[in-house]
Amino acid sequence: MSNKGDFASLVREARTSARPALLTDAIPYARLLGVQAHQTAQGLRFLMPASPGNVGNPTLPALHGGAIGGCMETAAALHLLMTMDTLKVPKIVDFSIDYVRAGKLKDTWVSCDVVRQGRRLVNIGISAWQTREEEPIARARAHFLLGD
Repeated sequence: MSNKGDFASLVREARTSARPALLTDAIPYARLLGVQAHQTAQGLRFLMPASPGNVGNPTLPALHGGAIGGCMETAAALHLLMTMDTLKVPKIVDFSIDYVRAGKLKDTWVSCDVVRQGRRLVNIGISAWQTREEEPIARARAHFLLGD
């Protein structure tokens, strides 16, 4: 993106047209991980497709914890851009992750829930899974500062 005004316009367009892919395409780290956004019956969901580049332990093979955490943090920021009244990428204040089980070299899904929203600070819960949503591979909690 060339400037902040362009990104704000892109956020507005993504919301009004219900096309979060406009944002995933505009954020280099989301593109690097291959993050895709999907509107489902359960709400906005994010997908990090299986990729050998995201493997941390090739003998298992298991996803790198940083790839899982990065996907979850990126998904949370994208979720806030699509659902909150902000036109700037939210700034991460803190991020705490619990790795529940090994992430295999499989598609990884992420969902986000806003737990609490203050005037500028948002607490969001994030869950990542591969086979069943009820069996997460990681859970995280984050605080983001909303600009504007």
